[in-house]
Amino acid sequence: MDTSYPREERPPPKRGPPPAAPAPRDHLVWAIFNTLYMNFCCLGFVALAFAVKARDRKVSGDVEAARHFSSKARCYNALATAGSVVLPLLLGALIVTGVIHLSKLAQESVGFFAYQFSGSDDEDQ
Repeated sequence: MDTSYPREERPPPKRGPPPAAPAPRDHLVWAIFNTLYMNFCCLGFVALAFAVKARDRKVSGDVEAARHFSSKARCYNALATAGSVVLPLLLGALIVTGVIHLSKLAQESVGFFAYQFSGSDDEDQ
């Protein structure tokens, strides 16, 4: 019994120059979103400026400069997003904490002002 399988003959893969590194992302859509909706301390606008610079450098073929501006755009986008998400959450937490504290204070003051004096004059004599 023959157990050999027919093998497909494939030519060895051709070796060429290594594939080029992928072009850097410019984060333009994220920067536009941050500029329009979450422009905390104008960081969204700064991110948009760096994203446009990164896209211009990428189109012109200067990959290193595009990578540099892309990195800055990503940094400013992250800061704008974090500032626009974290600060309202922090403000909400402070408001909730303040309301809880004021409600406890109000309950204690109601107890203080609800104290009733007795009507007997025995203590005065």
